[in-house]
Amino acid sequence: MRLYEDPKEIEKHIFSRNSEESFRQLALSEFFYQYEHNPVYRRYCDLIHISPRDVDGIWKIPFLPVEFFKTQHVLAGDPVWEQVFTSSGTTGTEKSCHYVKDLRLYRQSFLRTFEHFYGPIGDYCLLALLPGYMDNPNSSLIFMVRELIDDTGHRESGFYMDDREKLTNKLRELEKKGQKTLLLGVSFALLDLAEEYRLNLQHTLVMETGGMKGRRKELTRQELHQKVQGGLGVNQVHSEYGMAELLTQAYSKKDGRFHTPPWMKVMIRDYDDPFDWAGQGKSGGINVIDLANLYSCPFIETKDIGRIFDDGSFGVLGRFDESDVRGCNLLVIE
Repeated sequence: MRLYEDPKEIEKHIFSRNSEESFRQLALSEFFYQYEHNPVYRRYCDLIHISPRDVDGIWKIPFLPVEFFKTQHVLAGDPVWEQVFTSSGTTGTEKSCHYVKDLRLYRQSFLRTFEHFYGPIGDYCLLALLPGYMDNPNSSLIFMVRELIDDTGHRESGFYMDDREKLTNKLRELEKKGQKTLLLGVSFALLDLAEEYRLNLQHTLVMETGGMKGRRKELTRQELHQKVQGGLGVNQVHSEYGMAELLTQAYSKKDGRFHTPPWMKVMIRDYDDPFDWAGQGKSGGINVIDLANLYSCPFIETKDIGRIFDDGSFGVLGRFDESDVRGCNLLVIE
C-alpha cells in the first residue's frame, strides 16, 4: 500500500468519498506524518511505547487523550496557526485550545459534511438560536454557523438568542412562504422556545447541538426531543455532534443515531483499558479519526461514552464521570 509523505498530497484526498481501503491509506499516512512532525503526539506515542513499526492498521494507531489540548500546543509542522478555537468548558475549569493552522480545511470540512447529509446549503434559510459570533470569537461552533449563514445567501438567515418572539414571527413568516429552513440551537434554548410557543413547522428542520449543561434539569436525548417535537410540531429533531478539538461533525437525523462523513470514523474503546477495543455492540469510550485534523491531531480519545450500531451509526450515551461537563450552550452563561 502506497502511503503519502507530503501533507499537501494528503490534503488532496481527505474529502474524497473514501473506500475503507483508501481511508486506511490516508489514516496511516497521517499517523506517520504526525509521528514525525507533531512533538506532542510523538512524545505521547513514545511514552506508551508505540513506534511506527508497530502500526500497520487503523486499529493500532494511538489516540491522543483530548485532555492534552488543555495544556499543550497540539500542532504538526511549523508552530504557526490561523485561529485558536477554545472549548466551552465549565466555569473554573481549564479550556481546551485547538490551534487551527489552516481554516480553509475547516471550512471545506463543515460545508462538505453538511451538504453530504442535507444537500446544498443555498437551499436553506438558517436561523441560529445561539450567541452571536462577536460575543464568542473563539467558538468553533459559532464560527461554523456564521460561515454557513453567509453561505446560504439568504438575507433572512441570522443569529437569534434572547428575542424568541422575533424568531417565532420569522419562523411563521418563512413557513407561509414554504421556505426550507434550518433552525439550529442549543438544547435548553430550543426547549424554552417549544414550551413558550406552539408552532407547526412543516418546512423547518430543527437541530440541537447539545445538552442543558447547568441551565435546566438534564434530560435524556429522547426526553428532550419529545418535548421539542411536541412544542414545535416536527416529526424529528436532528442533532449535531462536534467539539472544539475536531474539524468535522457527525449528524443524526433521528433517534440519536449519528452518521459520519467519509473522512471521519468513530471507534469504541474498552471502558477500563483505553488501549483495547470494546466488543461488537458494546458501549465504551468514543475515539475519533478526523482526517481534516491533519495539522493538529487526527486521532482523538474523547471523554464521551458511546456505542456503534449494526448500520455503522453511533450513539452518544454520556460522559465519563471524571470528565468536565462541556457543551456549546455554556457559551451564554460564562
